Amino acid sequence: MSSPSPIPTRVVLLCGPSGSGKSLLAARSGLPVLRLDDFYKEGADPTLPQVPGSSDIDWDHPDSWDADTAVAAIVELCRTGRTKIPVYDLSLSARTSAEAVDIGRTPLFIAEGVFAAELVTRCRDLGVLADALCLSRGPVKTFRRRFLRDLREGRKSVPFLLRRGWRLMRLERSIIARQTALGAYACDRDEALGRLTAAAAGRRPAATPAA
Repeated sequence: MSSPSPIPTRVVLLCGPSGSGKSLLAARSGLPVLRLDDFYKEGADPTLPQVPGSSDIDWDHPDSWDADTAVAAIVELCRTGRTKIPVYDLSLSARTSAEAVDIGRTPLFIAEGVFAAELVTRCRDLGVLADALCLSRGPVKTFRRRFLRDLREGRKSVPFLLRRGWRLMRLERSIIARQTALGAYACDRDEALGRLTAAAAGRRPAATPAA
């Protein structure tokens, strides 16, 4: 008798505005997690976009991020359970090393980051997508949490964090609209946990992301 085929590994893409609680939710889920923030481009990269009317780099624009390498890592994890990723220091805007990620024989893992929605179509076409979620807490709560976190971690200078925080607060609704248009399902923390539980059990969510 032949042995049963292994359960295929699939990914849940978890996006949402910076500061919406993606990392906390991913940790709470108990699932393996791939940090998509480690795929940012380095600060000296000439292709980095700038905030219009400013000399600031727009780290919230998808062009500040390496989507091709992120997709390759996701696919390799789904196929082999292992991959190597860069380790990115946000305060230096630089990749400082690399590390191996091993998720073992698991049917599901989370790839979380502000640009996760950019990968929905590609992951679906490659047959590795389980679900795509966009976490939302509300602009004011997100602004407060993001600023305190970035200040505590020393990610950038205080003036930069304030400028960025104010801009993102005003743009939050449009950020969520873009991510849902790309195929992510907007939800709060509790609904997201419910959908993660369903995906881990191999069940389709009650409402699937738009194609």
